[in-house]
Amino acid sequence: MNEPNVHRVKSIAEFHKMKGLPAPQHPLISLFDYSKVVCSKEVNHKNFVFDFYHISCKRSVGTKYKYGQGNYDFDEGVMFFIAPNQVFGIEPIAEIASPKSGWILMIHPDFLWNTTLAQTIKKYDFFDYAVNEALFLTEKEEAILKGIVANIELEYNGNLDQFSQNIIISQIETLLNYSNRFYQRQFLTTKVNNHKILDQVEKLIEDYFDDENNIGLPTVQYIADALHISSTYLSSLLKSLTGQTTQQHIHEKLIEKAKEKLSTTTLSVSQIAFELGFEHSQSFSKLFKAKTSLTPMMFRERFN
Repeated sequence: MNEPNVHRVKSIAEFHKMKGLPAPQHPLISLFDYSKVVCSKEVNHKNFVFDFYHISCKRSVGTKYKYGQGNYDFDEGVMFFIAPNQVFGIEPIAEIASPKSGWILMIHPDFLWNTTLAQTIKKYDFFDYAVNEALFLTEKEEAILKGIVANIELEYNGNLDQFSQNIIISQIETLLNYSNRFYQRQFLTTKVNNHKILDQVEKLIEDYFDDENNIGLPTVQYIADALHISSTYLSSLLKSLTGQTTQQHIHEKLIEKAKEKLSTTTLSVSQIAFELGFEHSQSFSKLFKAKTSLTPMMFRERFN
């Protein structure tokens, strides 16, 4: 198998040069109009890794793209959040005639030094979402974010002074917090599809435990890969629907299976632990007690 064609972009200045833009006004942060970006067909077929954060809102990019299992034409504003060292790529499938618009904000981690955002930026799960889990904005939401970006632009294009960094950082935090809110809205407004995913998760875990050939517990990544979505997005989606992460769903289903075996078979606790993917029965017993407040034997005794 050939290795994917991955191009690492080490600096914001390099990105500007690659896209035919003037040099950035600051080496560690850049904000510019997406309509001025030059995209070649050769570039579109590559996978990329950035050494900086990339936040963008794009509309009518002039190309239909396939992201995951869906095709998107960018009639709405669509936001992407890419963290440093993430591999990403897009697949163009058809050209369209409408002019592209939007903005791109790039922030090098060094710009965040000695600020609270240096640590808190890691709490925003959407930086770990795959490209096909983009944020689709309503007109009102897009206008709100555009206003915040306009404030960043005022500072960026003004005379940078000792206050500029803190002002820009506070605006970026506001941008991220609103984006977090809008993602939660997206989870709620696409409930039908999301509940289908929840049903698929339940079935995948059930089938996994029913298959005697499986060794070990199903992982969150196993479930995410089967659904063709990122593990972080899956856990965020499930958390919004049920209050539980993917790992918690796996444990809940495991406890259900354990209760079934303890109450309907004469298998020993060690045998049940082994069948459920545990190498050591003590680990199984510890998890069972944490979830039920009973040891496996105490639970079984209730049926005798």
